[in-house]
Amino acid sequence: MKKIAIITAAGSGSRMGNFLPKQFLLLKNKSILWHTITAFLKAYSDIYFIVVLPKEYLDAGESLIKELNITDQSTIVIGGETRFHSVQNGLKLVNETSVIFVHDGVRCLVSPELITRCYEQTMLLGSAIPAVASTDSVRIEKGGTHHSIDRNNVRIIQTPQTFLSNIILPAFEQEYNQSFTDEASVIEAFGRSVFLIIGEYTNIKITRPVDLIIAETILTEKFN
Repeated sequence: MKKIAIITAAGSGSRMGNFLPKQFLLLKNKSILWHTITAFLKAYSDIYFIVVLPKEYLDAGESLIKELNITDQSTIVIGGETRFHSVQNGLKLVNETSVIFVHDGVRCLVSPELITRCYEQTMLLGSAIPAVASTDSVRIEKGGTHHSIDRNNVRIIQTPQTFLSNIILPAFEQEYNQSFTDEASVIEAFGRSVFLIIGEYTNIKITRPVDLIIAETILTEKFN
């Protein structure tokens, strides 16, 4: 079945304290986005990419696609007001039955093995949502009070969130709701169940400067 990766990289990266969006920051002399796309190519060389970028960085995206030699298997679209709208913009280009990965452009340490496992489970169950168990104590705060919960029941959600096209496409025709924090929440609001899959603790999201240091260390250990 056709494989499509929607790479969401439309954020400004303001928490990095850098004028350059974090997806274009360098890690081991290559952009974070380069590492992300390369992981998918290692998993499936025939995958098609829909890369969602800020309007101001379309030229940078085109240059990256040429560098990776995937001009014939990729399209760039402009991001929307929210993640939901950015993914929705990407999904508008899907017009055939496929397995669709939606992945954070700044989760550049995702392994080809996780990508492959997500595809295989999606073919069986219709979806695959990577998740890892919480290693921290967790408390819920509401109305000025808070209480602890059993962290053994808590799962930290990652990407690539992966779905059959006939599940994700109709779900994203819904009106936007502020409760849509990821693709899984959109699917569930549409009345469909989603299925978790074991993620990777190294599949971190580059959000703050310290994350770059962590990512550099992980890459060094992986290739040494």
